[in-house]
Amino acid sequence: MTLFLRLFFSAVLLLLAAGTVQAQTSGWVKASHLKAELVSDHQDLMPGQTFKLALHFIPDDHWHTYWQNPGDSGLATSIDWTLPEGVTADDIQWPAPMAIAVPPLVNYGFEGPTILVSELTIPADFKQSQLPIKAKVDWLVCKEICIPAEASFELNLPVTQTAIEARDYKQLFEQASQKQPKPVSLQGRYDVQNQKFSAVVQMPEDLKVSAFFVSAPELVDHAAPQEMDWVDGELLLRQQKNTYFSQTPAQFELVLNTVAGPVLLQLQHEGVPVSSELSLASFSLLDWLAMLLLAALGGLILNLMPCVFPVLSLKALSLANGQNSTPQIKAEALWYSAGVIISFVLLAAVLLLFRTAGQAAGWGFQLQNPLIVGLLAYLLFILGLSLSGVMQLGSGWMNSGQQLTQKQGHKGSFFTGVLAVVVASPCTAPFMGTALGYAATQPALAALAIFAALGLGMALPFLLLAWWPGFAAVLPKPGLWMEKLKQWLAYPLYLSAVWLLWVYGRQQGLDALALALVGLVLMGAACWLWGQQQLQQAGKVSSLIALFLVAGSVALLWYPQPAAQKITQTDHAEAWSEQRLKQLVQEGKPVLVNMTADWCITCLVNERVALNTDSSKAAMALYNLTYLKGDWTNKDPAISAYLRQFQRDGVPLYVLYWPGQPPEILPQILTPDSLRQALEQLSSKQPLITSR
Repeated sequence: MTLFLRLFFSAVLLLLAAGTVQAQTSGWVKASHLKAELVSDHQDLMPGQTFKLALHFIPDDHWHTYWQNPGDSGLATSIDWTLPEGVTADDIQWPAPMAIAVPPLVNYGFEGPTILVSELTIPADFKQSQLPIKAKVDWLVCKEICIPAEASFELNLPVTQTAIEARDYKQLFEQASQKQPKPVSLQGRYDVQNQKFSAVVQMPEDLKVSAFFVSAPELVDHAAPQEMDWVDGELLLRQQKNTYFSQTPAQFELVLNTVAGPVLLQLQHEGVPVSSELSLASFSLLDWLAMLLLAALGGLILNLMPCVFPVLSLKALSLANGQNSTPQIKAEALWYSAGVIISFVLLAAVLLLFRTAGQAAGWGFQLQNPLIVGLLAYLLFILGLSLSGVMQLGSGWMNSGQQLTQKQGHKGSFFTGVLAVVVASPCTAPFMGTALGYAATQPALAALAIFAALGLGMALPFLLLAWWPGFAAVLPKPGLWMEKLKQWLAYPLYLSAVWLLWVYGRQQGLDALALALVGLVLMGAACWLWGQQQLQQAGKVSSLIALFLVAGSVALLWYPQPAAQKITQTDHAEAWSEQRLKQLVQEGKPVLVNMTADWCITCLVNERVALNTDSSKAAMALYNLTYLKGDWTNKDPAISAYLRQFQRDGVPLYVLYWPGQPPEILPQILTPDSLRQALEQLSSKQPLITSR
């Protein structure tokens, strides 16, 4: 009997002990390639107390879970608490993460046992004798594949007058404390500019830093190299901006891996002044020289674009007429080149000023203003009327138009160069996008030099014709044919004016286009009156009437109600939006993004020749590709920001997204087979199974 009682009481004690331990943990929950438990650091609690709960993960070997910023892919672990009224739970106290390479991506997370600690607080007036705790946890565990899971955990902890620690789990919470980055009172600030995240931290220089982790998602390109330098006694951190970057958070946490262990600090968005040492460090002379060459090649090819040809033909005729001596021809070529180069540099200066003021502007930005589009259409129409012989512009109020472009001498040559640059802005030649995008990230002088090289490349053919007799010999001999050719050259100018008015109508609506066409008629009447006066068949009153007609035609461009037409969804393309693109990429679907504008001739030609064809539509259907079009005809800050992500300063931009591959930028000049070949090449690669 005595033995029986001993065994009975021993069993009771064991059950009580087991119950005590069980009260401190939810018990293990097993899922695919991971088991988890919820553990308390106290076995008994008291009102007014703050205590800790640990979500304890043990994944299989080589499997990992994710940090609060999972990196390029993945999903952060989340906890949804169900607590009695008055009981509060703080955010997860995350351990220091590690970089997990999944080429070409990099994720932030944890391999091996992981402990995520949260602090809970009981109100001082808590009356219950038990504290029921429920937690619904979602996580993602990954290796080559990813497995999402969720589980529910429950704890029921006694609430007494005395708090008692859970000694059996003291070591677990000590391990959690050791793996958490130590909070420090270091001062840090950051900014995002020139396609890069930049942060400055005031800290001792002997505290060596090997890596950094930003807690804000979609801020940095996690796979890009990290730059860490000491500048003026401060630690400077730099990394490429994320493709999906949209806004700068006011503050976020930064983890630094140092020789003394990981540390945690807050970064404030207060701007990062970039010192001269940093500018020199980020400027590569070889890259700059390569971009100068690309810009010159782009400018040279720009002469072949349909935007520029009508104006350049005027200068070609002046060189071929044989009336000027060799020194005069050389001088005209130099003045024309000066007009081109100075115009490009001034355009670059305006772009830099806009960006300094915080406004988004890119190549062709002036054509986003409907008034400039309308005035340019009028100007080309006047040039065409002059070539057709309606009038010959002389001195007076028209002195800035055709007179300057056809006038022999320095003024005519210089203004022809200026006009060539103005009408060239709707076109983008190969190599231009890369060079202009690079210029947007460089210091002012380096950027201005890129634009100057672009102008030099555009002026190069006329310099060769003027300074090398062998090139000039290819020009035909002057004769009566030149007058006939001059009249025929009026028609490309008329067509250019029609195209610009179409752009104006797309920007402002049909009613505004009708008024602009009325203005075009008034402008034609003014030019006819001016021609009559030149022939001495009209009096001076006709000049006043012509002036009134010109003023009226310009006034009609001030249409009060803009009605821009944006691209809408069709059976072939969807309207681009950042949210739609992000959704498709996260779903693992192929996507083609086309950034275009109605005033971009290169864009329109590419769409007609390469994108809106039956073969391209068939290729899109075959690969289940979603086609997104962004309309930059009018200003759109979202599209401007997207262009800057790919270091582009204007349209067109074609970006192909393929699952498991980094975004691929297609050429600016597309062929009928460009899209199909790109899709075939990407599909032939073994798709990477990335963590999500």
